[in-house]
Amino acid sequence: MFFEQIIPLFLYLVNRGGMKSEKKRAEKIFQILKEEYPEAKPALNYKTPFELLIATILSAQCTDERVNIVTDKLFKKYKKPDDYIKVKSEELEKDIYSTGFYKQKAKSIKNCCRELIEKYGGKVPADFEALTKLPGVGRKTASVVAGNAFGIPSIAVDTHVIRLTNLLGFVETSDPKKIEFKLKELLPEDLWIVSSHLLMSHGRKICIARRPKCDECSISNYCPSKNKNTVTK
Repeated sequence: MFFEQIIPLFLYLVNRGGMKSEKKRAEKIFQILKEEYPEAKPALNYKTPFELLIATILSAQCTDERVNIVTDKLFKKYKKPDDYIKVKSEELEKDIYSTGFYKQKAKSIKNCCRELIEKYGGKVPADFEALTKLPGVGRKTASVVAGNAFGIPSIAVDTHVIRLTNLLGFVETSDPKKIEFKLKELLPEDLWIVSSHLLMSHGRKICIARRPKCDECSISNYCPSKNKNTVTK
């Protein structure tokens, strides 16, 4: 009877200790990355929350570089939600063609803009849950806008974040929502927004898919995947 009572407590204490250790490792990793990438910020160009919302919708299955090329002209042509609604779908599709999936993106942008006008007076809501309910906006897009446009603690999970969190041993899943919640569990709120930018920066510069530069990596001592399938230049 005694052991039946004590074993659950023992397992709880072990898991609790493991979590504390994992949090320390995570915080150490991100502190190092903050020092390495002090200017880490969104790669998308924007001036307003609305521009960031449109750019993030366009960034699905497209590089940030390509989106920036497209939005350089797009944001001069379309200033407010009403501009996207009034233009013919064919014309908008042509304007965003090179970002890929242009028909669906044009439809999402139009529907999103329509809802912004009908429910929010043409303004982007500074509320995470409200953002997720906009047409064409998922958790990633909502997190990008909420965090970077409004400073609401949130974590955007893209392909770099998925790949690096798995390599670092924080998760064993490709589910963005599970990864988001795990990072929120491991990191203090003041690191949530920047954590995505840090992992994206590191993924582009050092921990490159298929050819990670482990010998140049500042967090390699904290990475269980160090030197696995490494090819350096």
